[in-house]
Amino acid sequence: MIQENSPMSSSLNLSLTDELRAFVNQNSGDGTLYATPSEYVRDLLRQQKARQEAASARDAIIEGYQDAIEGRTFEFKGDLQSLLKKVKK
Repeated sequence: MIQENSPMSSSLNLSLTDELRAFVNQNSGDGTLYATPSEYVRDLLRQQKARQEAASARDAIIEGYQDAIEGRTFEFKGDLQSLLKKVKK
């Protein structure tokens, strides 16, 4: 069971096979980058989330290129610098 409690988190109890629990144990604790199994699992989840977000951005970029290739474009008549400043805020 992996459980983490703090003011900014909620708990999640997981049932793991012996093989997966051994894997988590090998990658957390003394001599590893992660002090606890929870820390290791959280990092794995963050990495997966980042991969999914990157894949989504990549798909949107490809879709944009396809639109341009197929002529589905329009002329932008705004101020790109101002628009980018608004996005950064």
